[in-house]
Amino acid sequence: MLETPKSVILLGASGTIGRATLAELFGQGYAVTCLMRPGSAASLPAGVIRRDVDFSDPTHLETAFRKGNAQAVISCMASRTGSKADAWAVDYHAQSHALAAAKAAGIGQFVLLSAICVQKPLLEFQRAKLAFEIELQASGLRWSIVRPTAFFKSLSGQVKRVQAGKPFLLFGDGDLTACTPISDRDLARYLVGCFRDPDRWARILPIGGPGPALTPRAQGEMLFELLGKQARFRHVPVGLMDAIIATLGAFGKLSPSLAAKAEFARIGRYYATESMLVWDAEAGRYDASVTPAFGSDTLRDHYAQMLNGARGVDLGAHAVF
Repeated sequence: MLETPKSVILLGASGTIGRATLAELFGQGYAVTCLMRPGSAASLPAGVIRRDVDFSDPTHLETAFRKGNAQAVISCMASRTGSKADAWAVDYHAQSHALAAAKAAGIGQFVLLSAICVQKPLLEFQRAKLAFEIELQASGLRWSIVRPTAFFKSLSGQVKRVQAGKPFLLFGDGDLTACTPISDRDLARYLVGCFRDPDRWARILPIGGPGPALTPRAQGEMLFELLGKQARFRHVPVGLMDAIIATLGAFGKLSPSLAAKAEFARIGRYYATESMLVWDAEAGRYDASVTPAFGSDTLRDHYAQMLNGARGVDLGAHAVF
């Protein structure tokens, strides 16, 4: 029987969820070693060990894992762009090398942050994530695969736009999709809780925040209400995205950069037309009623904090509007 871990290796500590998970681990008294890509500018709290590693070098990675002297791993590592090359390099190969190194170092538990969208894998990064999920399940380690619904960050790209007096952009009628977003803090608590909760072992765990499920239209209405303004929307036809994807895809056969842009456009279309909820394959629909909820932070409170300046968000690739 594996003991509850006291020392943890964290992968992906420079990302949004990785930073929140590090804070949760540190706050709960775990000894933490963060394995980072060389050149990462992320700052770590005093007492946290940092080791720069080449995730493409299995031997280098195995040495770092052995020096970490840990009993468990949490991986919040993910590709930055979702392009085919980046997805398979990070979401599969880097994760796979880390898993092999963990096994070689005698580590017994591996908690993986995945994504709920792998339920319907139509994109390269989803296929890469799913391939590693399958490998982890067959590893012989105690594993937990956490598939969050939507992050607050991914739903914050239009806050400044609305503040500036512009309309909220909707794809289609604004009710094509819905999600139950979860905060960084609540997701971090859930991830770390996987170490101690037997009900989360050897399980794929979809998880969202407190409901109800919100459509993009509801998100926009929430923002305008918080600003005390009349809601204004501009509708973008999904067919326009299809035309852009087709054009970029055609020219992408001649240009790798355009091929990458075509994949990014496919990702945008996916999130514009697919809900981030549990997929009921038998019924052929997404179902908010069976999507597990965790935590207490709400998107409304997050928006309010952004609007009054109490919370800043580095949107990165989410700043698309």
